[in-house]
Amino acid sequence: MNFVEELRWRGMIHDIMPGTEEQLCKELTSAYVGIDPTADSLHIGHLVSVMMLKHFQRAGHRPIALVGGATGMIGDPSMKSAERNLLDETTLRHNQECIRKQLARFLDFDSAAPNAARLVNNYDWMKDYTFLNFIRDIGKHITVNYMMAKDSVRKRLAGESNTAGMSFTEFSYQLMQAYDYLFLYQHEHCRLQMGGSDQWGNITTGTELIRRKVNGEAFALTCPLITKADGGKFGKTETGNVWLDPKRTSPYAFYQFWLNVSDADAARYIRIFTPLDRPDIESLTAEHDAAPHLRPLQKRLAKEITIMVHSTQDYEAAVEASAILFGNATSDALRKLDEETLLAVFEGVPRFPVSRRELAAGIKAIDLCTEKAPVFSSKSEMRKLVQSGGVSLNREKLTDHDMHVDTNNLLNNKYLLIQRGKKNYSLLIAR
Repeated sequence: MNFVEELRWRGMIHDIMPGTEEQLCKELTSAYVGIDPTADSLHIGHLVSVMMLKHFQRAGHRPIALVGGATGMIGDPSMKSAERNLLDETTLRHNQECIRKQLARFLDFDSAAPNAARLVNNYDWMKDYTFLNFIRDIGKHITVNYMMAKDSVRKRLAGESNTAGMSFTEFSYQLMQAYDYLFLYQHEHCRLQMGGSDQWGNITTGTELIRRKVNGEAFALTCPLITKADGGKFGKTETGNVWLDPKRTSPYAFYQFWLNVSDADAARYIRIFTPLDRPDIESLTAEHDAAPHLRPLQKRLAKEITIMVHSTQDYEAAVEASAILFGNATSDALRKLDEETLLAVFEGVPRFPVSRRELAAGIKAIDLCTEKAPVFSSKSEMRKLVQSGGVSLNREKLTDHDMHVDTNNLLNNKYLLIQRGKKNYSLLIAR
C-alpha cells in the first residue's frame, strides 16, 4: 500500500515536503509523531496522529511514538496563548505507561517484524544534556531570525492580547523538538516526522537542523486540524474532552459521541478515524445517501472506533445501553448496566434523593413519586398516568400506583428509574 496515496484519499494530508513519497517508495522508513504526555490518557484529538502511525505500519513502515517527557515540561507555544503547567518526572512516567497501553490497541509493538512500533521518551536523551552543551552543539545551527519567522512564534508575539510575551522557555521549544528529530535520525534511522498542520514550523526546523548539522535529508508531513462542519471544536463536549480511558469517558459516552455526529462530519470522520478501505467507505456513503435517516455512516463509524479503542464487548454493551434509552429494552437489560454506564445513559435526567431507610421498610409507589420525590406534581396526576399505562418503574409498566417499592427494586443497590410517557425519565437515588 502506498502510504501517501492512502492518506491523500482519506483527506489526511495538509502539507508534505517534496521527496517524501519517493523516500517511502524506496525503502522501509521510520517515522515519528510526538504525543503530549500532560494527561494519563489520550483523547480523540490525538487520534488523527495515531491513525497516521497505524496506516504507516500497515504500509510496511516503522512507526515511532515519541512521548514528550522533556518538551512536556515546557509546553508547545503553537496555537496557544499561554504557557502550560510544568510536570514532574513521576507524573510523566506514569502518563507514558498509560499512553503506551492505549497505543498498543492501534500499533504492533511486540512482534519481531522489522516494522514493529517503538515508543520513546525525549526525556531520556534530554535529562543529562547540559545547557552549555545544547546551545553549543545545537543552538549555533539555527538562527534566531529563522526561529522568529515561524508562525507559531510570530503569531504569538503579534497577538494583541499578549501582554506577557513569550518566555525563553517556550521559545526554546522549537529547537528542542528539532533536536528530537536529529536524535531519532541518528539513533533510530528516522527519516520522517508527522503531526498536525500547526506543527509544520517545528517539524521543518528539525529537517533544517538535520541538514545543517549532519548534512542529512529528512522529510515532513502534516495532516489538517480536524474541525466540525459547523465550525465548532472537534472532540469537545459539554463535559470536556472525549478520552480514550474508560474511567474518564465511559465506552457508552464514547460510542454516543460518534453516533451523534452530523452527516457531513460522519462522511469525513469515517475516512480519517477508521481503517475501513475505500470500497467499503464508498459503499457505506452510497447507502447513507439513499437513506440518511437510518444513519448507516454514523452507526458504522461508532462501531469501528469503539471496538478499536475499547472492545467488541464494550461496543455491544453501548448498543444495548442505547436501546434502553431510545428503544424497547427490558428491565433485565437495564439491570445488566454497571453504575457508570447507567449514569452515563441517564446523564441530564432529573435526579432525586430518597431515604434508604424508608425504602428498606417499603413504601407505596405513589407516595415515593410525589411525597418523597417530586416526580409527579400530584397523586391524581400519577394515578391517571398509571391507569393509562404511561408509568414504568425500571422499564416495567406500573399497573398499581399503590405497589410497594423497597430496596429489592434498586438498580446497582442504589437507583430507581421512573419513566413518564416515552421520553421523560427521573432517577431516584437511595441514600
